[in-house]
Amino acid sequence: MNPYVLAILLSSLGLGTTLTFASSHWLLAWMGLEINTLAITPLMAQHHHPRAVEATTKYFLTQATAAAMILFASTTNAWMTGEWSINDLSNPIASTMFMTALALKIGLAPMHFWMPEVMQGLDLLTGLILSTWQKLAPLALIIQTAQTIDPMLLTLLGVTSTLMGGWGGLNQTQLRKILAYSSIAHMGWMIIIIQYAPQLTLIALGTYIIMTSAAFLTLKMSFTTKINTLATTWSKSPILTATTALVLLSLGGLPPLTGFMPKWLILQELTKQDLPLIATIMALTALISLYFYLRLCYAMTLTISPNTTNSTTPWRTQTTQTLLPLAIFTTAALGLLPMTPTIMMMTT
Repeated sequence: MNPYVLAILLSSLGLGTTLTFASSHWLLAWMGLEINTLAITPLMAQHHHPRAVEATTKYFLTQATAAAMILFASTTNAWMTGEWSINDLSNPIASTMFMTALALKIGLAPMHFWMPEVMQGLDLLTGLILSTWQKLAPLALIIQTAQTIDPMLLTLLGVTSTLMGGWGGLNQTQLRKILAYSSIAHMGWMIIIIQYAPQLTLIALGTYIIMTSAAFLTLKMSFTTKINTLATTWSKSPILTATTALVLLSLGGLPPLTGFMPKWLILQELTKQDLPLIATIMALTALISLYFYLRLCYAMTLTISPNTTNSTTPWRTQTTQTLLPLAIFTTAALGLLPMTPTIMMMTT
């Protein structure tokens, strides 16, 4: 892609998200979300592959539907209350419609079906943008309006997402689909706590972005998109294989890795809010997700020589990827748990 075009598209991505962050008017927030969608569409279709074009079309139709619902909800709210302010979402019909639209935008279950399909058609860097940056603007709007949305709806979306995110990833062999289901499960953890402690949602979002970035950059470094080829990475870069296994366990939420921090704090807060049943269900759904991360770790580290693998070792050309972002994200994904008190102090 032409570097000037790429620069315009990336700055439009930044502009759309910033516009939604800064807006207090519904139309301005909607405009930011639209700029975001239109900026990432050419990035998704840049390889001119039928799968990429199909994924782009699915993504565009889904996001356009969600944007139309947001516009309809905000117009309904303005009609009923006479207010266009984001903080004044007092009409229950409008707030439910609005939450449903944003759930469709970020891929919360049961509106998650587009996410794995779209992710499968993209290259790893665009998939990384879709999994991290594209979640920021809708989540900012959900955080601003969480107190006006029906708590039952938020709880239902959160529990369903963690369950579907774990369940859907069990039978996958494509790593991008597995990371898409991982994204759905993590979004569920963020939504379940948003009405009680929004700062924990921000902590969960930050750790999710760090861990997902580390996972995507590692896969890009080793040219891996399937579990079979993952089993042959140890011969090329054994240290990277070891850190990748730890990053995957961190995504699963095992101590003493970074991924344990948000899950621990969220379960603690749910227990404080007298919701032990919800906390138990969330912990059990985390176990389902952990199974497929362990499956990836097994394929990477426990099928090495002298065991035999059925996959052929792919050609590994020299990569031009800069190693600094990968090193920073991997270090952060493995070692931030001791910083929990500091992070809590900064967010409260």
